[in-house]
Amino acid sequence: MTRIYIAYAEGAPMVGFGIPPKGEEIRQIISQRLKQAVSEKGAKVTIDWRGEQRHLYVISMPVEMLYFNPDTHRIRAQRTLDPDRNRAIEDDPWGHEAQAYLHDLLKQRPSNPDQIDPDFSALMDELDDSGQREPGIVSPHGILVDGNTRAAALKELGVTNIKVGVLPDDTSRQDINDVELSLQLRKDRRRDYSYINRLIAIDEELARGRSETDVAKDFNIKPATLQRDRWVYDQILKAIERSCTEDGASLRLIDFEQHQEKLRELHRDYTKLSGTDPDAANRLLQSRLAMVLLDYPKTSLRLAEDDFYTRYLESRLPEGMKPQVAAAEPISVVGIPGVTLPAQSDSSAAAEALTDRLLRAKAVAASGSVGTPEEIAQAAAVMKAARETFDVAVKLAGQNAELVKRQTQVPERLTDAADYVTQCASEFAEARAKRALDEEAFDDALIVLRESLESLARQAARAFTAPGDGVAWLLDAVRSK
Repeated sequence: MTRIYIAYAEGAPMVGFGIPPKGEEIRQIISQRLKQAVSEKGAKVTIDWRGEQRHLYVISMPVEMLYFNPDTHRIRAQRTLDPDRNRAIEDDPWGHEAQAYLHDLLKQRPSNPDQIDPDFSALMDELDDSGQREPGIVSPHGILVDGNTRAAALKELGVTNIKVGVLPDDTSRQDINDVELSLQLRKDRRRDYSYINRLIAIDEELARGRSETDVAKDFNIKPATLQRDRWVYDQILKAIERSCTEDGASLRLIDFEQHQEKLRELHRDYTKLSGTDPDAANRLLQSRLAMVLLDYPKTSLRLAEDDFYTRYLESRLPEGMKPQVAAAEPISVVGIPGVTLPAQSDSSAAAEALTDRLLRAKAVAASGSVGTPEEIAQAAAVMKAARETFDVAVKLAGQNAELVKRQTQVPERLTDAADYVTQCASEFAEARAKRALDEEAFDDALIVLRESLESLARQAARAFTAPGDGVAWLLDAVRSK
């Protein structure tokens, strides 16, 4: 399985769905109701349409007559939660089974399909209390472009009709996608796309040849944020590819839904390191990705620096989990004879190999259906053993981080104090020039400072048998008193 296949299987829009089976019948009903709305000068809704504002007449349609959009970004990643039901969407997107699956996904929490999304429950309460305030958008053949979640909520409430604006007759699949995105990205949108579905939408817009600047503007983010999210999405796709087993198990985009902040912090720390030491950056990347798979919190991931594997983990791995890697050869530079790049270090390759194994084990253990019961149990055992080993390594890394913090805390406090004294000198001169100095209060404050320095000097005298210049100055200053 190649990475391109994964991207299409989980992220890319599926074109060629065609017109729903009752599309022409729906078109006629919509046309009749539009004529009535025009004659009555009814309500309109405004959308962005091919680069300009377009005002659409709003009509009322039976909610049961309309179709959920199989391509909606609202649930794009979540579709893979149930491969069999997702296959029904691919085979017959307008059929009862496919539409029922889309309905269920629209209700679920993006990061946990076993729970109803609180936002969906809130939407149902609002619709039940106040009715539908904003119309959805529908294609001429009855495909919901905007308002898929509202339609699902209205069905749950047993409401018969939904108010929708109707797109022009020449609407294409790309138009449907563009309108959905433009409406979703309005600042007043209450229910955002989930993190992964947003990454998919950004990737699709860039794949159309649009510039990063334009896409960032549409998504109301800075270009730097877009570049970070592109890096995260690329790492997720690579991780999915690395997780593929011969039996067909693999992780899914949805498996990374809850790790948004961890991956964003990883990008920041990886980027800082990769410019000066790419090998160390890769070690950091592999260790933290492994910890994402093992569901460690963000605070624990921060303990995994580039030396985490060699310093805390390598010697503690069970024999059956220690990676066996061959010495890497230097990399030849194409077109420049005799010039090579340094080979990947053994520690970097070993950290990568360990993460590869955990990716595959996680895929098998999480699938529950790919592989024999023995293989699934073995994969779960690998994850359990890895978690136990990482627990020890994380604890040791945490203890060292606390030690380093204590070691640096005292000099950092002195540096802060020096900054305050420097600022005090500047303000002293200004106050004196303006004859605003309270000399008595200043004298009292200096006595307090002297007492503090005396206390610090007593501690330093006990600690240093051969004091350096700074400590010697402090001791002399106190003695001279």
